Amino acid sequence: MRRRSAATLASSGDVLGLIRSGDAVTRADIGRLTGLSRPAVALRVGELLEHGLVVEDTEGPSTGGRPPARLAFNAAGGVVLVASLGAGRTQIAMCDLAARELARTELEIDVERGPDVVLPLLMDHWAELLGDRPMASVRGVGMGVPATVEFAAGRVESARVMASWTGVVIPPLISARYPVPVFVDNDVNVIAMGEYRTEYAPGVDDLLFVKVSTRIGAGVIAGGGILRGALGAAGEIGHIPVRDGGGVLCRCGNIDCVDSVASGTAILRDLRARGREVSSLADVVTLVRAGDAETMAVVRRAGRLLGEVVASAVNLLNPAVVVLGGDVTETFQPLVSAVREVVHRRSTALSTRSLRVERTRLGPGAGIVGCALMVIDHVLAPEAVDAAIRSAAPVWAEQGGHGALQGVRGAHR
Repeated sequence: MRRRSAATLASSGDVLGLIRSGDAVTRADIGRLTGLSRPAVALRVGELLEHGLVVEDTEGPSTGGRPPARLAFNAAGGVVLVASLGAGRTQIAMCDLAARELARTELEIDVERGPDVVLPLLMDHWAELLGDRPMASVRGVGMGVPATVEFAAGRVESARVMASWTGVVIPPLISARYPVPVFVDNDVNVIAMGEYRTEYAPGVDDLLFVKVSTRIGAGVIAGGGILRGALGAAGEIGHIPVRDGGGVLCRCGNIDCVDSVASGTAILRDLRARGREVSSLADVVTLVRAGDAETMAVVRRAGRLLGEVVASAVNLLNPAVVVLGGDVTETFQPLVSAVREVVHRRSTALSTRSLRVERTRLGPGAGIVGCALMVIDHVLAPEAVDAAIRSAAPVWAEQGGHGALQGVRGAHR
């Protein structure tokens, strides 16, 4: 088989990847890493400068004579609009092309009200965050939703959660107003990726993120990428049954799913049944801080039941780190401690030899970062950049929706 030359392999999109990663900061670096000739390097850098993807200055160190021009990715060259939807609370933000948050707002809304209510509200809030910025500055939209999602199509597939969204293909509904690429994934998947890329990579390739809030779900990072499964249903640990759950009927129709006995909703229900007047997790926090024995017992029991399911996941997936996030685990250390104890007791010795079980480092912002990265990884993938340059159009001018970048997905998980 004939070998391809370095010049063939190193496209403008590849060069942008080197600049974004910091591996190349000068034209000489690019030539050394790619084997491209000086004219070929100049051509590719010129294309990236013309499209506003790269900026340069002349403050690089000099070895004598004129200092070399330093190249940097232009993270301020556009914005992405993101929304991390929860069962009752949604985070809406605008980020730059390095996934840094520029503006954010929160919206308390029940997602069960359906896409006809929720999506217009999201789009109106994005318009407010954009302010005077032109629509042309928007490079893409990313959303995380608390339901099973067929990622390639952006279609909500869950029939039990967000029932009114079942079968809805979200990207066309968004791109009708924001004509840019639109990507949708399960909410815990994007949270897991935000946490992983910000706090653990490089160095960790396999991570399990467990979100314990109104509901329970998980995101699996395997080999550095999201594990979605055949139909997008990977990580649905909330509907794994536990022993000694008490016969609680889950919303999915089964009995004693961990979601029905260890989620924030379950903790509130159990405390009310024991005579405690709690309307929110904030009330539970107050009781925990006051040392209320009944409350501590309920929280620890939830942690032990959750630990059973997490232990099974550890045996199956062998992650290097289990990260516990969501309102409940961010608030209740006793629950985290109970999970850690059960996982180390019930998982195999090999799978726990170097396992870390810890609370989220990034906190509530993980979903925002994950949504932004989901967009950025696709619109700035080498294939997408090269296609935009070939068409003599800015990278952000591609048509919206998942279909616009189907060719990119084979190389980006």
